[in-house]
Amino acid sequence: MNFEQELEHRVTEIEAVLKSYLPAEEGNPQAGCTETDWAKTVITAMNYSVNVGGKRLRPLLMLETYRLFGGVSDVIKPFMAAIEMIHTYSLVHDDLPAMDNDEYRRGKKTTWVVYGETMAILAGDGLLNYAFETALKVFEMPGSDAAKSAKALSILAKKAGIYGMIGGQTADIEAENLGDNVTLEHLLYIHEHKTAALIQAAMMIGAVLAGANDAQISLVEKAAYEIGVAFQIQDDILDVTSNLETLGKPVGSDAKNQKTTYVTIKGIDAATQEQRAMSDHAIEQLQSLEKEGFQNDFLTELVRSLITRVK
Repeated sequence: MNFEQELEHRVTEIEAVLKSYLPAEEGNPQAGCTETDWAKTVITAMNYSVNVGGKRLRPLLMLETYRLFGGVSDVIKPFMAAIEMIHTYSLVHDDLPAMDNDEYRRGKKTTWVVYGETMAILAGDGLLNYAFETALKVFEMPGSDAAKSAKALSILAKKAGIYGMIGGQTADIEAENLGDNVTLEHLLYIHEHKTAALIQAAMMIGAVLAGANDAQISLVEKAAYEIGVAFQIQDDILDVTSNLETLGKPVGSDAKNQKTTYVTIKGIDAATQEQRAMSDHAIEQLQSLEKEGFQNDFLTELVRSLITRVK
């Protein structure tokens, strides 16, 4: 298997799924006569935010976990689109002047720079709401299982909400007032909820929709926690070691904002070692499913690639 070629093929597949679920940019906002007219500006900002690119990691992990457990139907697709919309909305809001005040994301101007701060807030709100509109389309699809779909929706809502990603973002903001008093425990809470929660949602939804049992879903959730935390630690490392051209967003922002990270607490060498240990253990957990007849070599390589990524 040529991993890079397979990755490119799968990301192209995901881009097509996203495009098929994004709202149409119709109407004339100058006319302002119909619902479509008034919505066009925010829809354009929403689509810009999604279409600037990205790794598409969350829908990719969702799809490959679905395939790991034998999933083959299209019922996974609305959830793939929905989780990328939720992830994108979080980035749109994260970039705002009131948050990280970043002007570049994925090598392009951030949404608030292009469309203004107010429209960026609305675009983020629109993506969050439209994500659930999109996920709910699963109930209209032939062959969908209502119980599995409802469970998947529940996971998506909780992991994206106040006990998941939003809770982690809240803890991250409040940590800014603690200075050097931020503990490793506090930092791990932030990473678990702000970053790992959506990765857990992606992989758990893939498992649920494919028919995995409770024990298998629990194992996937634990592996996804380690994948998510390791992913965030690598982000912390790249913020110190990379550059704007490679990373696609400003580097050194953590230091500029006097933000405590895994690197500032542990140092680069120790942070790198722990990140690799987490990734390796996550892979071991996923590979333990082979004795039950479940194997996805591409998923294993995908997780492994996250510890060596440069953007």
